[in-house]
Amino acid sequence: MENSEPFDVFLWANQVDAIKNNVSAELFLFNRNYTPYKIRYSDKLTGAVKSVFMNEAVSFIINEAEKGLECRDYERADGEEHVIYRASLSKVGKAETLIHLIENEYKDINYFTENEYDFKKVKGIIAKFTYPGEDGMKTFYIAKILPASSALRGASSWEINGESFEPFSAEIALKMPEDNQVAIVDGTIIVFNQAKFENLFQYDFKSQVLAEAKAKELTEKYKLSFSEGLTLDGILAEKKPLLKKVQAMDIAEEMPQDKLLDYADEMQLELMTDDDGSIIIMDDKDLTMFVNLLNEDYYISPVNGKRYEIKSKKLLGEPDGEPPRGI
Repeated sequence: MENSEPFDVFLWANQVDAIKNNVSAELFLFNRNYTPYKIRYSDKLTGAVKSVFMNEAVSFIINEAEKGLECRDYERADGEEHVIYRASLSKVGKAETLIHLIENEYKDINYFTENEYDFKKVKGIIAKFTYPGEDGMKTFYIAKILPASSALRGASSWEINGESFEPFSAEIALKMPEDNQVAIVDGTIIVFNQAKFENLFQYDFKSQVLAEAKAKELTEKYKLSFSEGLTLDGILAEKKPLLKKVQAMDIAEEMPQDKLLDYADEMQLELMTDDDGSIIIMDDKDLTMFVNLLNEDYYISPVNGKRYEIKSKKLLGEPDGEPPRGI
């Protein structure tokens, strides 16, 4: 659940610092599709895990607060120094998906092994911290991007032991990023590093704002029904070409829903509706079809009767002395 009041990151840091010895940690890797994988770690690394992920972030907030550190809404991000940002988890689709899977699909998450999964496809690592609170167990997350350069593979690496080289004993070694990047607490994302946050979760704020505005226009005119977990603005923000096409439209002037459905039938396209007459959007392909219909990107050739999808359109002027003709 997200808080109605802005999240107080300074209060949170002090609370965690007070109970840091009672915090337990679990690590997950996640790939470019934001599929998480469980991964164990040695008891000898417990202190290092807490230090690199939790203690660094908490100490930074507490120490820098005394020097005037500010926490502002991400919408006001402008690359200022001595500022961290907060964003709503619900607005960052990739991050929300990752947390949802860890929280609700835990039993179905596989353990990562190099033999079964390719480490080259790993995008980041996220630590889940749990501790007892007054009203039950509390949880927060710290996430970091794992660049390809952070991995050292055993097959092509040697290690120095005393005065000699020896074969590298592990399949893969990682240089864990030490900088603070992203924390996720109670439905709020705390952004320490704007560039790495945007890379980590493929988040483009400007595209998101445009997507939300166009989504509002579309849903005010058309009845749409989305499968669970999908949102109109979420798909538009991720599919930049589709968002660009919608941006160029004057939604108020586009054909009404009944005409659009007739057009889809004429083109023999499977644009489904539910019992309430809402257009069903199961995935981004359905939304692409819907947008293409709005843009009248389909036509039947009067020459051979075949159906075509128009990839680009250029409006032609009317020839002198001739009436306008259709395609």
